Amino acid sequence: MNIRNVSVVGGGTMGNGIAHVFALNGFSVNLVELNEELAQKAIKNISLNMDRQVKKGIIAESKKAEAMIKITAISGIENTPEESDLVIEAIYENKEAKNNIFNKLSNIIKSNSIFASNTSSISITELARGIRSDKFIGMHFMNPVPVMQLVEIIRGYSTSDETFQVIKDLTLKLNKIPVEVFDYPGFISNRILMPMINEAVFALMEGVASAESIDNVMKLGMNHPMGPLSLADFIGLDVCLAIMEVLHSGFNDSKYRPCPLLKKMVAANKLGKKTGEGFFKY
Repeated sequence: MNIRNVSVVGGGTMGNGIAHVFALNGFSVNLVELNEELAQKAIKNISLNMDRQVKKGIIAESKKAEAMIKITAISGIENTPEESDLVIEAIYENKEAKNNIFNKLSNIIKSNSIFASNTSSISITELARGIRSDKFIGMHFMNPVPVMQLVEIIRGYSTSDETFQVIKDLTLKLNKIPVEVFDYPGFISNRILMPMINEAVFALMEGVASAESIDNVMKLGMNHPMGPLSLADFIGLDVCLAIMEVLHSGFNDSKYRPCPLLKKMVAANKLGKKTGEGFFKY
């Protein structure tokens, strides 16, 4: 299958990053949002992010111009173009909301198209239930998408070998590195990363060390580029909590129990960088 026309549903940080990368690599991209205002905001953010790449000498101004022409803002999921070869869902981490989108799209998009979710933890098999399950797959991009090389490609129970190969080859065309992962809660990245972050929050709650000290131990002692608490702030504490809850529910194992402090901070809307305060102030 030759994928040329891609629709990305959701224009937030992940969605606009995915659209950005596809457009830079010559694909026609439909960026689908709930309304025109959100769609145009996403397009503006892509333009600003490409400007940064131009300033750093990563891409030429002409390359940016070519890429931006390839992105079309779409207002309303029901207006997603039927001829899309691939649809990538990149909304917030909620199974019901994602299922609602795919149910709508299944009646709109041509039957031989592939559906993909950028979910960071929700079961691909469950999302694909009753919706072209052989052509359903996970494409978990890393944040920030234009910078990070990894794409976790998650095979649901019924994902066909053909679908996997098409998406693997496509990922290589994006100059990304595909890693095959099977469908278990949290996949690989978040099954390992989130319990580490959660344990760092426990250490903070128990008074083992300050937030700065915890991060410094991991940066200076383990050579991590960013400490776990800073990383949690960058990801969003609400996202971290949602993933921990998926792990806890999926494995039914107390080692994945979300730290009470993490839950308290989310309840207080101290979500990290996006709200101006999390474990650190911004």
